[in-house]
Amino acid sequence: MNTIKIKITSSTNLFLKELSKKQSLKEWTIVVAESQTAGRGQRGNCWESEPTKNIICSILLYPNFLSIQQQFLLSEVVVIGIKDVLDTYVQKGIAIKWPNDVFFEKRKLAGILIENELIGQKISCSIIGIGLNVNQQVFKSEAPNPVSLKQIIGIEMNTNILLEQIVSQIQYWYKKLKSGQRKLISQVYHDSLYCKEGFHFYKDKNEIFQARIRMVTEEGLLCLMTKSKEERYYSFKEISLL
Repeated sequence: MNTIKIKITSSTNLFLKELSKKQSLKEWTIVVAESQTAGRGQRGNCWESEPTKNIICSILLYPNFLSIQQQFLLSEVVVIGIKDVLDTYVQKGIAIKWPNDVFFEKRKLAGILIENELIGQKISCSIIGIGLNVNQQVFKSEAPNPVSLKQIIGIEMNTNILLEQIVSQIQYWYKKLKSGQRKLISQVYHDSLYCKEGFHFYKDKNEIFQARIRMVTEEGLLCLMTKSKEERYYSFKEISLL
């Protein structure tokens, strides 16, 4: 594992992407920043992080054994790995909010942003951005319901040790992915989903309705079952949980 530590950057994903164009980098090269000025979440959402307080990093992988249609499996591997580590510090309440956020109860603790490059129908390169709120106490942006690990357990955490644990656990699940254990990964992901039990209120472009999570497809679509037993499929940003 090659770790590159920097003070500040606009985006660790962008930094790692530009660096990979200039030189050959080994898989599991990691860029870790104390601060970033233009952190992004899914679909361009901003990511607030107080300097030196949290984990802001990007990981380089070459998952050329995955097709375009299987790219969501990589997202599952990463978010499961993060949740596994957080579960060792928090007794209960950690869950995965589809598609790839980590929540504590109703508050966002971590998020990931994966950017893939393709050759033909295969993924040639993936840059995995991770933002995890660790020691931050005050959040000033308009991001909804953020929470940090310190706010949950009341203890200042060593971000370097925590990152090592997270990378190790992602590597554990990545090896399972490479060995073909895709059904296991998807099952663990599903079992870890936020609000997976019972019916909840959702809103799409047409209406507010009650439904329960039936499954998440291999392509990452959320399948909801309404009370009238109608199956509805959604991609990210097409549906919101109320």
